[in-house]
Amino acid sequence: MSIQGAASKSEQAYAAIKDKILNGDYSPGYRLVLAKLADDLGFSVVPVREAIRRLEAESFVTFERNVGATVAGIDPTEYLYTMQTLSIVEGAATALAAPLIGAADIERARAINTRMRECLVDFDPVRFTELNAAFHSVLFESCPNPHILDLVHRGWNRLKALRSSTFSYVPGRARESVAEHEALLVLLENHAPADDVERAARAHRAATLEAYLAHSRHDAPASLAGLN
Repeated sequence: MSIQGAASKSEQAYAAIKDKILNGDYSPGYRLVLAKLADDLGFSVVPVREAIRRLEAESFVTFERNVGATVAGIDPTEYLYTMQTLSIVEGAATALAAPLIGAADIERARAINTRMRECLVDFDPVRFTELNAAFHSVLFESCPNPHILDLVHRGWNRLKALRSSTFSYVPGRARESVAEHEALLVLLENHAPADDVERAARAHRAATLEAYLAHSRHDAPASLAGLN
């Protein structure tokens, strides 16, 4: 096999395994057995091993001695720091973007929120999370400050690496989230002061964090004590 061919198969294996992790097919704790993955993908073990190493470096996979590679779960402390930071920078980005958000943008965001509301009937946390990201993207992408926008993107990417479909853990939060989205859109429609928009955006993010912390507190009290 050529070096280029090996790299290509490694890339394909990486994309395939990562997709299954993000879609929830490989849930936290799922053992990633190289021989089985290679057989499923029709590759040798070599490119699959390279793909697993790459996913480990990106925090999608953990490796334990005598256990092997497993799909990583959410690290509560890392999730806490990521959400705290994102609440600040995304709130600022949304406030700065507010004057640039037009009627068409609000209509697009509201249409996404409607799909999120429909998703509550037969709840799919992965799909709901995808729509949630799309909704917020409409609101912050017009931010004129590229440095703040870069920090927001980094926060969202870090959440992906943490496998943070928070709504899998606290599905009851989903309905509240949809209602808060609509309230945020009303503020934007009414050209509310930037401080009000930022406060609402930050409170919305903080409420999701608090819901998750309340759920996980009994699992990791020591690591979370004093951080709330």
